[in-house]
Amino acid sequence: MDLKQALELIWENRKYTTDDPKKAISHLNEEVAESLKALIKGDSDTAKRELEDAFSCILIAMKVFDIDIEEAVSRQINQMQNRNGKIMIFKKDKVEIYVNGALKGGWSIWSDEDIKEAQKIAKEFGCNIVIES
Repeated sequence: MDLKQALELIWENRKYTTDDPKKAISHLNEEVAESLKALIKGDSDTAKRELEDAFSCILIAMKVFDIDIEEAVSRQINQMQNRNGKIMIFKKDKVEIYVNGALKGGWSIWSDEDIKEAQKIAKEFGCNIVIES
């Protein structure tokens, strides 16, 4: 089944009717919270069922927001790939930043404080860290 077809089937069979984005997101939040509560109690079967209900709520909220589901999935995949494409390489005396394999910049390291600051920057920008000897 394709994503658009699934969204339409869930929309047609939904338990509640709303065109209000706040209500749609609120309902989604309730389902996620119920899943988490069940998981904390150790009831993974209930947690899974609630998570499946939350999935339906996400689709309903997307429909309420008039989000194209296929475009949304594509954007998320691209965003994840771009996040994984950022690498900060720590060399003996410098740091280099690569994005999707292309060198984008770098700077010299003079002290342990410089290393700590570079690691902080890497974390802020979602870079994978590689340390070369």
